[in-house]
Amino acid sequence: MSHQATEPQVNAVVERVKEIGLKFELSRGEDRTLVGVIGSNAYAYREAFSHLPGIKEIIPITKPFKLASREFRSADTVVDVGGVKVGGTQDVVVMAGPCSVEGEEMLIETARHVAARGARMLRGGAFKPRTSPYSFQGLGEAGLKMLAMAREETGLRVVSEVVTPADVELCARYVDVLQVGTRNMQNYALLQEVGRVGKPVLLKRGMSSTVEEWLLAAEYVLSQGNRNVMLCERGIRTFEVATRFTLDLNVIPLARELTHLPMVVDPSQATGKWSLVRPMALAAVAAGAHGLLVEVHPHPDEALSDGAQSLDFAAFDRMMDDLHRMTSVLTQVAAK
Repeated sequence: MSHQATEPQVNAVVERVKEIGLKFELSRGEDRTLVGVIGSNAYAYREAFSHLPGIKEIIPITKPFKLASREFRSADTVVDVGGVKVGGTQDVVVMAGPCSVEGEEMLIETARHVAARGARMLRGGAFKPRTSPYSFQGLGEAGLKMLAMAREETGLRVVSEVVTPADVELCARYVDVLQVGTRNMQNYALLQEVGRVGKPVLLKRGMSSTVEEWLLAAEYVLSQGNRNVMLCERGIRTFEVATRFTLDLNVIPLARELTHLPMVVDPSQATGKWSLVRPMALAAVAAGAHGLLVEVHPHPDEALSDGAQSLDFAAFDRMMDDLHRMTSVLTQVAAK
C-alpha cells in the first residue's frame, strides 16, 4: 500500500481478498503496510486488485515460504515472551536448564543459578522423544508443573518441548514457549496445532533438513496466524562422527538474509560434548544468533539424559562471563 493509503482503502483490499476466497496477512511497518494475499496461484488474481485505490504496487513473492520471507516483511520480527524479547537488535537471550525435568529440587536449584547468572528463560523437557524406547521419556504433566513452579520462584520464562498435537493445549497451560523438536519439524499436524494455540514457538531444524524445508515448516505455524516463531539451529547429520551432529554456523547469517524470524542456536545438542558448548555458543553469537539454548545440570554425571553435553554450574558461569565480554565488544564495534 502507498504511504498515503487510508484505513478504509486497506480494508477494501482485505475485503476483496476474502471475496475471491483467498487468505490475507497484514504486516504494518513504520515505512509501509503490506497485504499478503495467500493461496494457490494468488498472483494470477492481481488484476482483481489493480484498480483499487491506495495500492502502490503488486509484487509476487518468489520464495516458497511466503510469510517467513524477507520479501513479505523486511524488518526483523521481535518475539515478546512475557517481556523477554528475542530478535532484532535486542540483547542475546540465554535459555538454560536441564535436558529433562528430573525432579523439583534439581530443577529449582538449576533455575536459581542460571537466573542469577543472566539467563532469561528456563529450558527443560517434560516430554522427551528418545531414540530408544527404554530411555527416560520425561515426567509429563508433573514435569510441566515443576517448570511452572520454577517460573514462580525465579521469574524465568519457560520453554519446553511438545511432542504430539494432543498435548499442545496441556503444555500451553504451563509454559511460555512451545518447542518443536528436530524429530517433529515436519510433523505438519503438530505445526498447525501450535500455530493455532498462539503461544510463541521455538522451531528446531530437522537433523537432515534443508534450510528451505525448515522455513517451510515455520510457514505452517505462521499460516495459522501465529507470528511468534523463533528458529533454532541444533546441528545437522553429516559424515562426521567425532561430534554428535555438525553445528551449521553459516545458516545463521543465511537465515537472517532469507527470513525476518529470530535465530536461536543450541550448541549442546549440536556438539554432544560439554567442552565444546562454550566456544560454539560464542561463535554462534558472533555469527548473529539472537539467542542460545544451553543444557545445564547441577551434576551432569547423574543426569538421566544428555549428561555428556550438559554444563555444570561452573562451566555455565565461564560461558556467561565470556558471553558478556563478547557482546560488549560487538556492541562497541557496531557503534563505530
